Amino acid sequence: MAPSSAAVDDDTTIQNPQNPNPNPPPSLLHLSFNQDRGCFAVGTTDGFIIYKTDPFTETIRRSFSDGGGIGIVQMLYRCNIVALVGGGPNSKFATNKVMIWDDHLSGYIGELSFRSEVKSVCLRRDRIVAVLSHKIFVYNFADLKLLHQIETEANPKGLCEISQSGGLVLVCLGLQKGQVRVEHYALSRSKLIMAHDSSVACVALTNDGRLMATTSCKGTLIRLFNTLDCSLLRELRRGSERAEIYSLSFCSTSQWLAVSGDKGTVHVFSLKIDSECLGNSTGSLAAGKNNQTPAPPSRLSFIKGALPKYFSSEWSMAQFRVQEGLKHIVAFGHQKNTIIIICSDGRFYRCQFDPVIGGKMTQLEHHNFLHPELSF
Repeated sequence: MAPSSAAVDDDTTIQNPQNPNPNPPPSLLHLSFNQDRGCFAVGTTDGFIIYKTDPFTETIRRSFSDGGGIGIVQMLYRCNIVALVGGGPNSKFATNKVMIWDDHLSGYIGELSFRSEVKSVCLRRDRIVAVLSHKIFVYNFADLKLLHQIETEANPKGLCEISQSGGLVLVCLGLQKGQVRVEHYALSRSKLIMAHDSSVACVALTNDGRLMATTSCKGTLIRLFNTLDCSLLRELRRGSERAEIYSLSFCSTSQWLAVSGDKGTVHVFSLKIDSECLGNSTGSLAAGKNNQTPAPPSRLSFIKGALPKYFSSEWSMAQFRVQEGLKHIVAFGHQKNTIIIICSDGRFYRCQFDPVIGGKMTQLEHHNFLHPELSF
């Protein structure tokens, strides 16, 4: 079941001839970026669509002739293999199944079935991970052999992240509120981190699995951990008002972290992590805590210790506003110092931030992938 060459590397729009221009357009059920953020996938009430982010282009549109919604779409980089889970009022198939779709064959080549609803799916070239409300299953991709099961606390969002390079690192919820579990499969090591006092709301992992970001249901603080020794490296402040965090995303070099939430502001934080500190040993990253380039100090740092921790927190250095309450996810673009934002109402933004001055980001591009007539 090895994936073949990329099905979305060209700019050809592929549509089902039986339904080339659905009218009215289908409703959106799911949004996700692929592993290198060069594409994003949209699950709809009648199929799925895949877009390239640079340049912004629709590349694949699959509308099933017998109808049916797709609640989860997870790409495997830009190849022909896609993991699908049904969803919506007229689900394409049972929501307790993960269907492996081969777009070159226009058919299913594998199926995983469970006793309860699938909440999310994570893919890398050698593994497929299915996340349920209280369990996580890790499979070998080549033959769909079950390799590992993990028990978690209630996980309605399907929170789980896996590394994409090197040995597999998996982070997920633990068995207690606020706890995160870190699995280093190459090291045969499992560790637990008490990341927050309240329930974990969002997690992110760098491509190599060495850094993890978490936030709680309060949404005011983002914590950065070293996954090798589970030490806390940084604490970043999104704001003082409670917020629901929609997404956390590292850039490819681990120097920047983007955060989106229901308050309508996308934040970019400078992590100031020296790349030399991201070594293979536990000690190299832990030692980096003392060798990092210092973060810009708070304007009130001269009275640090005399006022609450809030006043000396590390704040975001760049921001961009979208509609408040509108669900959206973010990722770093392939162009230097750019952010890609995709929203549940179909809006696509490409923005650029100044890595030195920071402040308000510049909007470079805007489209509406659900309603092209509204793009400008």
